Parts: sequence; structure tokens; C-alpha cells
Amino acid sequence: MDAAHLQLHIAMYPWLAMGHITPYLHLANKLATRGHKISFLIPKRTKAKVEHFNLYPHLITFIPITIPPVDGLPPDAETTSDVPFSLGSLLMTAMERTEMDFKLLLLELKPHVVFFDLASWIPSLTRSLGIKSLQYTITSMISAAYVESMENMCQEKNLVRDEMNLMNNLHEFPDSSIKLHAHEVRVLASFLNLKYGSGVRFVDRIRTGATQSDAVGYKGCREFEGTYAEFLESFYGKPFLLSGPVLPEPPTSTLEEKWAQWLSGFKPGSVIYCAFGSEWRLNQNQFKELLLGLELTGFPFLAALKAPIGFDSVEEAMPEGFKERVHGRGIVGVHQTLILDHSSIGCFITHCGASSLLEALVSKCQLVALPNILDQILIARMISSSLKAGVEVEKGEEDGSFTKESVCKAVKTVMDDESEVGREVRENHLKLRNMLLSKDLENTYVDSFCHKLQELLG
Repeated sequence: MDAAHLQLHIAMYPWLAMGHITPYLHLANKLATRGHKISFLIPKRTKAKVEHFNLYPHLITFIPITIPPVDGLPPDAETTSDVPFSLGSLLMTAMERTEMDFKLLLLELKPHVVFFDLASWIPSLTRSLGIKSLQYTITSMISAAYVESMENMCQEKNLVRDEMNLMNNLHEFPDSSIKLHAHEVRVLASFLNLKYGSGVRFVDRIRTGATQSDAVGYKGCREFEGTYAEFLESFYGKPFLLSGPVLPEPPTSTLEEKWAQWLSGFKPGSVIYCAFGSEWRLNQNQFKELLLGLELTGFPFLAALKAPIGFDSVEEAMPEGFKERVHGRGIVGVHQTLILDHSSIGCFITHCGASSLLEALVSKCQLVALPNILDQILIARMISSSLKAGVEVEKGEEDGSFTKESVCKAVKTVMDDESEVGREVRENHLKLRNMLLSKDLENTYVDSFCHKLQELLG
């Protein structure tokens, strides 16, 4: 069989986080649709959490892998959802220690190519076995372009990574509309110096993987992040593959009846939905400001929030009298899929994680950005400043804190279709939504992705 028609056998070993595992599995489904075989390495107990996403079990096989013990890491920890952020580095160390088991699996599986993201030791291992490797990144291209621009400038000019003028004067970075605030500069500087795993900077792991892999791939499309794609393609100087948005297949289930009934009690497009992913916990002060901001809008709302840091439940952390004041129009603590699809939802307050952003953009509700960490901050700035398809909650320049007033202001801005900003945001969001939902767009990207993979193996 020639390379152009080769049924590929792909091994996937994503970083041990649900926010990485799930997008990898969505891509596996797209590739299996085209007849390719996937061996998906996953921790033993985590398999049960994602099995329902496997739409092609005859082509996608879960290969269990044991996470070895590391001093200080809970014995049952398999993904970042099992540990606090402070122990993530130990989980990376544990993943490093799976290298010998991974090698034995590769010798048995004999895949054509291995997809990875943060396991930067994989390319040298696969090369020694005559197997190709592709660093497939599910985070945004804007973040990769920004960090690479900054790292280059630091090295060229021997600059300190936390200089404010450095962060906002990157001569290589292709988008001058992206500016960081003082508190964001500190977050970025901290991230760039973060040691993750066995004494290696997080950024160096990504760079090593990209440098040593046979090809680099991203979850994304040029219509959305074209400026950053062009920069990265030129920067890496090796085969550059884009998979497109890789939207999950439409759900076959329906929204739980009690939530569907509750939402139906409100006008179409009038309810705020607020969700920050499965792992982000606010501090108590910001938790209170957020809830008071939701109350201040006057709109009904659903807030899928975890208990703030130091609390066991959302109820004990609520502002005094809050629950009584919003009774009937506000619910906190609900975690439920399919809510965004309901016609009553008019606004989505999101942390702008890469997957959450896509979920937001393909929905009909308006977008309010409330980011927390590096990738989210840059995505939020891209959405609000470059694409003008959402509004970001204003934060204090120095401390990065938001107020109930800033939350209320952002929500009312996107919900007001009479205001100039509100109209602009709605129009731009609709353009992006139509583009992302075009079936031709995704099919074209995945077909091209497969073709370039086959060329890589040719």
C-alpha cells in the first residue's frame, strides 16, 4: 500500500490531564472516521472516565499504563484532577518514569507515529526505534507564539523575563493589539521560570519536544489564529500540521429534565451561565465578588463553580443573605453538560480554556471572558481585543482582582444588543460560529492533516 493510501497506526500519549486527554480522544475519533487505527495510552482508572467518548472502539484501543509511585504524590493519583496544582510537577515526574514501560509497549504495538504534547523525552525514544513522532498541542497557538517570541528576545538581548517593557514590546510577536497588564506579566514570568518534573522548566519541555519531533501539530485553524500559525510554521521550520477545531460529535443525550424545566421558566437568551472548567478554584474574596456581580446584573443565572480555596462547599462560602436574595433566579454549584445548548442561555462567563472557548464560540450565547492563567489570559485578550467577539471582565492593573461591578458591566455589555459594542460582539461571534460549524472546514483540515502525516511517513 503506498503512503497516500496507508492506514496509519497512531499511538497517542497525552499529558495526564483531562483537558488534554479528551481533545486527543476527539482527534482520535476524527482519524478513525478515515480508517486509521489508534492505540491510546491512558492510566488504568482514568479509562472509565473517557470510554464514552470512543466512537470507534474497533479502531481506537485504550492501552492501560500504570503511573509509578513518586514521593509526595498520592498513590492513586493519575491525572491533574486528582491532585492540587502544587503537585502537578510530581505527576510530570511520574509520567517521565513510565518511559521504559512506554518503550516496551511501542516495541509490541509498532505504530507508525506517536502523538505527544508534554512528554518531551518521546522523540529521542521513538527515533531510536525507527518510529516518527509528532508534538500535537491542544492549547492555543497565540500562547505558543507569545512564549516563543519572548524566549527568543530574552536569549538575544540577555534580558530578565519579568521586565514589563519586554512583555509588551516583542518585536517578533505578530499581533500588536495583545497587551499584558502588570499582574499578568508576573503570572507569565512565574510560568516561564516554573520547573515542572525533574528540574526542567515547563517551557523547555515544550521547546525540546518541538525541536526534536519529526513534525509539529496544533488543534486550531488558520481562519481563527492564522497570524500565529504563520509565525509558528516559520519558527519551527519543519512539517506543520493543523487539525482544525476538532469539535466533538453532537451529543446524543439531552439536558437533565430538572435543569431543562428550570431554564424554560425564563425568556430565551436571558440566563447567564458561568463555568470555569473542572479544576479552577477561586479564592474566597473573588468567589464572593463573582456571585455578587451575577446578582447585580439582575439576570437569572447558573454558576458551575467549585468551592473556593479553603472551603468544602459552595454554600458555606456564599455572601451573607445571597442565597435568599437570588432564590428562584440564581443557582450555584451545578455541574451539568448541555446547558449551553438551551435557548434560555444568553451569556457564558468562561475562563477561556482552549476547549471551553470552542464550546462557547459554537453556541449562540454571548461571551464574557474571565481568565486565570497564561493560556487563558492570551486567549481572552485575543477574543476581546483582536477578534472583538467577546468582552473581558476588567481587573485591577496591579493585583489582577475583579469586582462585582466589573463582572456586572461585562455581562450587561454583551447582553445589550442596542449598544455599539454589544452589536459588534454579536456580529463577530456569529461570523466565527458559522465558520467553525462549517462541515467543509473541519473535513478539509482533517483530510489535510492525514495527508501530511502520510507524507511524513512516505
